[in-house]
Amino acid sequence: MAILQNKLVMLILGGVALAGVIWYSFMRDRGSTSLIETSDLTQATPADGDIVNTLLELRSVSLSGTIFDDPAFVRLKDFGSQIVPEPVGRPNPFAPLQGAASAAVPSVVSSGTAAPATTEPETEE
Repeated sequence: MAILQNKLVMLILGGVALAGVIWYSFMRDRGSTSLIETSDLTQATPADGDIVNTLLELRSVSLSGTIFDDPAFVRLKDFGSQIVPEPVGRPNPFAPLQGAASAAVPSVVSSGTAAPATTEPETEE
């Protein structure tokens, strides 16, 4: 019995020591290291300079309509296909079809409870 009590005391002391080591590693002062890094955004980076140079080159481009008068452009042929006009569908494709059964959609009655869905199509008389 004394051996079991000694083992239990040793396990408790070991657990407390382990918890202390873990607590110390998380709570100790980490010096001046910060989780937030700040940088000076007023200084330009080399990538910014490349973007500025590209934008300046694009600004100097002048567009004229002379390409449309070029014989190579005039010789181009349209290989597109004709779009065949088709009849227009319903104004609301998600609305229930007229004369179709509303088997999947329960209707709400005045008491606020859902009425059982009908399986037969509603006919207008």
